[in-house]
Amino acid sequence: MAWGQNPIVPNKGLNDPHVHIFNDTAYVYASHDKSLENKRFIMEDWWVWSSPDLVNWTYRNTLTPQETYIGKPFEGCWATDVAYKKGKYYWYFSEKNQQSGVMVGDSPIGPWSDPLGEPLLSEELTPTDEYDMAIFEEDGEHYIIFGVWDYYIAKLNYDMISLAEAPRKIEISHPRGPYNQDGSNSEKPTDDKPFVHQYNGKYYLSWGCFYAMSDNLYGPYDYKGSVINENSFAQGYDAPTWPNGFLQGRHGSFFEWHNQWYYAYCDISQTGNRWFRDTFISYVHFKDNGEMAPIRVDGTGVGNYHASQSRIEAEDYFKAEGFEKKELEGNGFSVITNAQKSYLNFPNIRGAAAFKGIEIQIKIPFDTTYELEVRRGVLAGDILNTITINAISATGGFTTLKVPITDLQETEDLYLLFARKSGTALELDNLKFYN
Repeated sequence: MAWGQNPIVPNKGLNDPHVHIFNDTAYVYASHDKSLENKRFIMEDWWVWSSPDLVNWTYRNTLTPQETYIGKPFEGCWATDVAYKKGKYYWYFSEKNQQSGVMVGDSPIGPWSDPLGEPLLSEELTPTDEYDMAIFEEDGEHYIIFGVWDYYIAKLNYDMISLAEAPRKIEISHPRGPYNQDGSNSEKPTDDKPFVHQYNGKYYLSWGCFYAMSDNLYGPYDYKGSVINENSFAQGYDAPTWPNGFLQGRHGSFFEWHNQWYYAYCDISQTGNRWFRDTFISYVHFKDNGEMAPIRVDGTGVGNYHASQSRIEAEDYFKAEGFEKKELEGNGFSVITNAQKSYLNFPNIRGAAAFKGIEIQIKIPFDTTYELEVRRGVLAGDILNTITINAISATGGFTTLKVPITDLQETEDLYLLFARKSGTALELDNLKFYN
């Protein structure tokens, strides 16, 4: 579909993505498959692109192996990650599947210099291979996670270019991966490309689309499953895939922005070539038990909508304050207010000019009243309509709220502002445009 935004940078070979938010801008630090004609992995440099909205991406800079301790052209510029500390940006990179180095710069896009002139993680450091690193930050401290089949973690020193401790092996109970989905292959229990993120007090260790959870950063971790399953795919996005199936090769990262979670990952369904990968981004929603619900793999992407969609799920917002997600019985999610004033933002809505307004599926308790303002562009933007919302009945189910909007533009950026006047929480399931 022409209005979609997966892949985020089509037909360029942008892959192994790690997305970071610096100064309210998204930066993707990635590997770069050289050509659609690749018959093997040929990756001659690393890339950084940026976006204000996860939809419109701009090339910003290239890091070449000649700028690093490698010092010459090299075809093994594998996965990478970036961290920020005290005014400096640190770009960690893989020397194929053997070693890892680090660069430092004064901005998210460089220029970069090599402070060590040698690997940060040398090949004899641990029993695993020292590559495919991820950087995790907590309370101002940074940790590096790396390896294949077995993963290791070490705290970084304050200088970000040396280790504060010997790497420790991370224990995972009954792990699975693309080569070990039934547990029969003990030699390949996971995969490469580890990553760690934190949500609601839990730590999530992932390798591609597989993941495990722990109460402690260092583990042990309890294997949970995959964020992709056979029902994840929109038509045209399920094939072709990797030799070991659709769960292989999904190298990527999880990140949060504006109270929304995302998964950025590799895909080959649009290139057809496992050695020339694209980057997709999908929404991530957490269940009540902390596990992640399966994502949607499609061409629409995130932060990106069309007024002709049968419905826009409320939990798929781009920005939100004063709302939290709620797992629904059976399947899916809603959002529910947890503050007196709350808002949802849906930008990049295409094709809106043909419609007369929006219909919102809401659940509002009896004796509860809210005021809804629909604004354009920013929180303090032009008011397009104001509606008072009262409970229609005490039945407690979802009802349809119709909000007329005159003079909708072809591409809209809408803010839905909810102010509680009395009562308790308001819940939203989805919205759609009507004509």
